Amino acid sequence: MARSRSAGPAVHRCPACGAEASEDALRQSLWVCPACGAHLGMPARDRIASLVDAGTFREFDRGLISTDPLRFADQRAYRARLIEARRRTGLREAVVVGAARIGGLPVVLAVFEFAFLGGTMGSVVGEKIAKAFEVATRRRLPVVTVTASGGARMQEGMLSLVQMAKTAAARARHHAAGLAYVSVLAHPTFGGVTASFASLGDILIAEPGAQVGFVGPRVIEATVGEVLPPDSHRAERLFAGGMVDLVLDRRRLREVVQYLLRHLRRGPRGHLAAERLPRAPQTQPPEAWDVVQAARHPQRPTALAYIRRMVASFVELHGDRQSGDDPSIVGGLGEIDGQPVVVIGQERGSWPDRPGGPHQGMPLPEGYRESLRLMRLAGTFGLPVLTLIDTPGAYPGYEAELRGIAPALAANLQAMALLPTPVVAVVIGEGGSGGALALGLADRVYMLEHAFYSVISPEAAAAILYRDAARAPEVAAALKLTAADLLRLGVIDGIIPEPAGGAHADHDAAAAAVRRYVVSALAELGRLPPRRLVERRYRKYRTMGQYGSAWREVARGVQELLESVEQRLQRRPAGPSAAGAGGGQAG
Repeated sequence: MARSRSAGPAVHRCPACGAEASEDALRQSLWVCPACGAHLGMPARDRIASLVDAGTFREFDRGLISTDPLRFADQRAYRARLIEARRRTGLREAVVVGAARIGGLPVVLAVFEFAFLGGTMGSVVGEKIAKAFEVATRRRLPVVTVTASGGARMQEGMLSLVQMAKTAAARARHHAAGLAYVSVLAHPTFGGVTASFASLGDILIAEPGAQVGFVGPRVIEATVGEVLPPDSHRAERLFAGGMVDLVLDRRRLREVVQYLLRHLRRGPRGHLAAERLPRAPQTQPPEAWDVVQAARHPQRPTALAYIRRMVASFVELHGDRQSGDDPSIVGGLGEIDGQPVVVIGQERGSWPDRPGGPHQGMPLPEGYRESLRLMRLAGTFGLPVLTLIDTPGAYPGYEAELRGIAPALAANLQAMALLPTPVVAVVIGEGGSGGALALGLADRVYMLEHAFYSVISPEAAAAILYRDAARAPEVAAALKLTAADLLRLGVIDGIIPEPAGGAHADHDAAAAAVRRYVVSALAELGRLPPRRLVERRYRKYRTMGQYGSAWREVARGVQELLESVEQRLQRRPAGPSAAGAGGGQAG
């Protein structure tokens, strides 16, 4: 924002809309233009004051100042530029680091000052960032950085460039210690800062309109002659490309950072209380094709419908940090009965505030890579994982093959097998093939009463086997894809009853039933140490599909006998004793 040279209180002009505002007014609005909402450059000291609890910031390494190791001079000597930057900003370097509290939580904070030589990273800036991570690792504290930088400081040559390696190495040790890092990308963040520690956050937050990238637009156009679109490096374009988790208004930044810090940490979180679960449905299971139709009902609640009813304070995180943000996957942090969780759902619907994807709920590779990233986040901080499965399958198009759909599915399965934290999966609608299973390797797998889970869709199977998709109802029965079938086969762990008429008839009741099962599972699983949890999960899947053992045949015979006896009892005429037994079951 340009500063007026007129006498009197400082007045600044917004570069976006041209409106003028006093410095005091801008400081009160956190340097957000009162007229148009543009996020303006914010002095480091004001930024710190807006984030931390009042009176808690304690700066360290303030005595470190840059020298001139190369005796560099262009139009002006580097030493003269340093002196001028110190005089103009009142700071000794382009970054301020220290310890503070945010919402009562201790944290190490590093905030860049773009007005100091464009926030560039030389030897001293790199040293201060590295020491900030080292202090945080030693004290077992999270780190928050706010960057605004042109990149490496040319006047220090290769000594500046190697700060990328130094800061990344320091963050690597901090990460290996299982400590959280939230990186805020302000305008602009480029070069060696973006390509090192600033991109290594567990959570990446960009401010609206911020330009972020490795090579800036002007340099690209000057060096390779490529003409870029106006929004090529804007935060919103990066968000759509899956490179950042959130684009967040500065006025909400403290609130969201505090929430993230409170959840991304290990430690005691209290215990969930297991609830008494309703009995599995006692009626005759519906026909397989009827289940298929119910699972695909257009009004059936989708993953977001369950999340919004079950998960408090949900913060959706976005993107795979490689190529995109798939709307068929919804995932993030939230709380179920006060228990922090990572929730990942396959979303086949379309919401006014979150348009559905073009692939009818069939995730692309980037959706599964986002899932993988969130699962790893959960593993790092000991957060339980809840997955909500509802997809015809992974997207089968050529674009998915080119972008690596098979490796993405395989990577999810491998990661889920080893996650050192409880994993609960619920098939809420259609569980189609490997695209569903990629979120289904779990300690507890539940299915809603009218959901189905299959190696292939009935239509596709009928087309392959009979060259006639119209025989799908017949094939559906043969595939044994209903919840009752899969419970009998040992593929799932339980059936969640649906409200009368099906989940589509009462979204609230369906979500309440799912929540009860999830809470009970997490209450039980949360008591197991991670090593035992992982071993039990392995043994569970290791024994699936093992046929021929004498014990399995005996167990199958006993199960069939029990079901036969139960059916006979249900057909007995009602009487006093039968009524009493029925009343006991209802309880």
